[in-house]
Amino acid sequence: MLVNAESGIKFRLEEAQKKIAKAAEKSGRHSEDVTLVVVTKAQPVEVLEAVIEAGAMDLGENYPEEAAGKIDLLRGRYPHVRWHMIGHLQSRKSRLVVDHFDWIQSIDSLHLAEKVNRILAEQGKSLRVLLEVNVSEEQSKFGWNAQDEKLWPGLIAQVEPVFGFEHLQVCGLMSMPPLFEDPEKTRPYFTKLRKLSDYFRKLMPGSLWQELSIGTSADYEVAIQEGATIVRIGQAITGPRPKKIPEPGL
Repeated sequence: MLVNAESGIKFRLEEAQKKIAKAAEKSGRHSEDVTLVVVTKAQPVEVLEAVIEAGAMDLGENYPEEAAGKIDLLRGRYPHVRWHMIGHLQSRKSRLVVDHFDWIQSIDSLHLAEKVNRILAEQGKSLRVLLEVNVSEEQSKFGWNAQDEKLWPGLIAQVEPVFGFEHLQVCGLMSMPPLFEDPEKTRPYFTKLRKLSDYFRKLMPGSLWQELSIGTSADYEVAIQEGATIVRIGQAITGPRPKKIPEPGL
């Protein structure tokens, strides 16, 4: 990778960290209260190396097969890095994810939770996970339906069995609200998710609900103001994703 590309990543990472600190201070918290996950999906290994060398501790990936290869290449050199599965996870790819990732932020069904727990039990280990909920009206989004607050009592009953899986450490919630050019339009969705987290915490006091994963490159400052403890920032740090070259004949 060219030196100027590496310096660009370092500069953008530091700028994001400054904005995170400022947003956290504005909401009465400290920068240490917010974990920055740099999203590196579809990026080559050289970009991941530059991101890590710039100081990133947490990297997020969406595609298990692609991520597994990169993690295998980098784990030995960077054992301190925590790998987050942040995309929709098909249950048939659960073992691949369990073998490579430290977090799964996208547990979106009881079936998936059961499958992941079973694999973890076989391996004698546990994994930190977040429950993905859908707080928008977009049918294309994954997660337990939490659009309407009237649904929340039933939602408690749906997710409660997940806490019986001893190899899953449920740490909180994740959501993918709609994307707007104006981040203020996303704020109501972040507010709703924070209220849902508070609701769960009140009715399930024995559970861990300290993590709230919301906010992307377009709106992470607003997300932090509304209670995000994890933000997922990709191209605002890494730069544009490389374009795929079409295969001959396609």
